Amino acid sequence: MSVYSMTSISERTFDETVDVVTEELKIAGFGVLTDIDVKDTLNDKLGIDIPRYRILGACNPKYAYMALRTEDHAGLFLPCNVVVHELGEHEIEVTALDPLAAMEAVSNPRLKAVAWHVREKLESVIESI
Repeated sequence: MSVYSMTSISERTFDETVDVVTEELKIAGFGVLTDIDVKDTLNDKLGIDIPRYRILGACNPKYAYMALRTEDHAGLFLPCNVVVHELGEHEIEVTALDPLAAMEAVSNPRLKAVAWHVREKLESVIESI
């Protein structure tokens, strides 16, 4: 695990992994607000072919609201990004940004408390993969 993210490896197919991650996020109270297909975007815009790579912008409304009430500019950290990245056939990396690491730039202990709860939820999602 890096100092700014939480990572797990799935042996499912890429599409199955995206489905599982989306379902596990839902169970943890998150919805996927954005789904960016980086592979398709880079291919369409630049003609570059990379392995499959999706950025899921996940949001837990309860904690998003708490963060926004705690810090006016907390929206800069929303939504929580979860990356699904194809390393090889049936080797899919799932990574989430650690909200506590992201909050290091903000000197608001109440916001860090919210980030701690979000981290616990995201960590459970990553561990379930």
